[in-house]
Amino acid sequence: VSERREWRPVVDRKCTDTPWLLLFFLFWAGLMFITGYAVMAGATERLVLGYDSFGNICGRKNTPVKGAPLSGQDMTNKKYVFFLNSCSLEMQSLKISSVSLCVSSCPQEQLNSLEDLQSFARNNGSCLCVYNLNVSSYTLNPKAAELCPALPVPPSKSFPLFNRCVPQNPECYSKYASVLISMVNEMDVFHRILSGILAGRDTVIGMSFLALAFSFMLVLAFRFIRTLLVHTLVALVVFGLLFVSGVLWWLYYDYRNDPSTELETEKENVKFLLGYAVFSTIVTVVLLSLMFVLRKRLQFTVQLFRIVGKIIGRIPFLLFQPLWTFLILIVFWLFWVAVLLSLGTAGTAQTASGGQVEYRALSGISYMAWYHFVGLIWTSEFILACQQMTIAGAVVTCYFNRNKNNPPPHPVLSSISVLFCYHLGTAVKGSFLIAILRLPRIVLLYLYNILRQKESACAKCLFKCCFCWFWCQESCLRYFNQHAYTTTAINGTNFCTSAKDAVFILAKNSAKLASISCFGDFILFLGKVFVVCFTVFGGLMAFNYHRELQAWVVPLLLVGFFAYLMSHSFLSVFEVTADAMFLCFAIDMETNDGSEEKPYFMDQELLTFMSQSNKLTEGQKHRSTRPFQDNEDGTELQPMV
Repeated sequence: VSERREWRPVVDRKCTDTPWLLLFFLFWAGLMFITGYAVMAGATERLVLGYDSFGNICGRKNTPVKGAPLSGQDMTNKKYVFFLNSCSLEMQSLKISSVSLCVSSCPQEQLNSLEDLQSFARNNGSCLCVYNLNVSSYTLNPKAAELCPALPVPPSKSFPLFNRCVPQNPECYSKYASVLISMVNEMDVFHRILSGILAGRDTVIGMSFLALAFSFMLVLAFRFIRTLLVHTLVALVVFGLLFVSGVLWWLYYDYRNDPSTELETEKENVKFLLGYAVFSTIVTVVLLSLMFVLRKRLQFTVQLFRIVGKIIGRIPFLLFQPLWTFLILIVFWLFWVAVLLSLGTAGTAQTASGGQVEYRALSGISYMAWYHFVGLIWTSEFILACQQMTIAGAVVTCYFNRNKNNPPPHPVLSSISVLFCYHLGTAVKGSFLIAILRLPRIVLLYLYNILRQKESACAKCLFKCCFCWFWCQESCLRYFNQHAYTTTAINGTNFCTSAKDAVFILAKNSAKLASISCFGDFILFLGKVFVVCFTVFGGLMAFNYHRELQAWVVPLLLVGFFAYLMSHSFLSVFEVTADAMFLCFAIDMETNDGSEEKPYFMDQELLTFMSQSNKLTEGQKHRSTRPFQDNEDGTELQPMV
């Protein structure tokens, strides 16, 4: 950097990266168009509740479809989908060939004759024949064999997967499940994600709240951290890693040796259980090795978090910062899933032979789905970037305050107002760069899943190398983004200028900050691992209760993904506070020397900690460490040369 940079908390600011904010508004205008289109053309209830062959959605009142005389019926009390030929289902062009009906209850016992069907309808009020056939005509109408289910009707029960009546006869069940799973396997990734969300929605939601509770507990624990607590956290992480790895291997062994494992969904569970177990074991070995190597620096970690906790103690509302971020993310994710479900059911009703109704997917839906997916990544990263800038702004305000006993009033609200008035464009630009690096990884993963049956070992290795390369780039960019946000909070400069200045100051002080920052981040990462481990374990136990017809590969991934996001959102308070404090410390050391003319902004505890942990040179150790004078005012730093 050739020009002089004056590091100072700016009072008079101007808007930064305004074109990027306008671009974000235009992007969201596109999302609103897709939302409106999905609401008008989609039918989420059709996917969630199920529907019959005549265009009626089960469990609600319906409107008639032109050309379908059996459509438009009131199905409020008929909540379950029943297939007439549940033992001989066939799939043609992603459509199940059997006629389906909405019924009020599934037959619990085998029905061997038309008389049994008639008796079941009269006793249970559940008609298993086509709607236009009267119950009294079951045994009289010569076409009853065509309009009623194939005999014998196997016993079935309502399984909580799209409200279907699942046959309990082993042979029928195997055929039924195989057809449904093969239909899901032939769908594109968009519809498979949909089916995964719906199949395990209750468990995913429950485990998400469990992750929320774990994350909040860790935030409180880190706020009042002590040496015993660090050792307890490390012990719990070790136990969690070993326990989850052991449970995964046990489940894999149990599934593999289960003689009833014949369905494709169960075989897929076995395959992914093996992958989960291997990955978990590798992560366990790596983390345990790192913990063993870094065990002697635990005391420095306690001191670091005590200093960070002291800063947060001056700004107690920082602890509530992740809560509103989490609530905003939850609202956005619910909105995103609702639109995705509506897009997945967007189609026009067309009548077919026999008065049946088919739904034809509209053109361009897949492109809208990908646009919607980009919106998920970009907007989620933008929300997290706003949290980072808010925390960084509050920390900067308190750090560059001469009178530590009298902190500025409402630093969090002040930081939020500065963010929304001046620097939203900077948050948009930083989150966009993260999203751009994430998209190639997702595309590579998508292509890898498509080509994994055909690719060579060399191509597989190339895919994995590219995937790791993009992941490393994203991790580095996240690190520099955070420091760019802090620099913007100090100088009020745009993203590129702030990133350049942050890289310059960090490069000059990398030897002092690298080891402390990395080890602090490692302890926080262990906290995230703790949340993910115990949440995934809860998900494993919950999904293991529903082995039958439950392909829980995607839901379990969602559980781990949401658990990590929540833990990251909460623990990032300490991560962002520590990173902002380190950058402020580096600026303080560069622009001041502790003399009466240039007193430090830092307190004695922080300077002593940094000196001890990094073993500063003798000149730095004997540098004057006279504390700042409380009667000095102003927050302006000296220019950097």
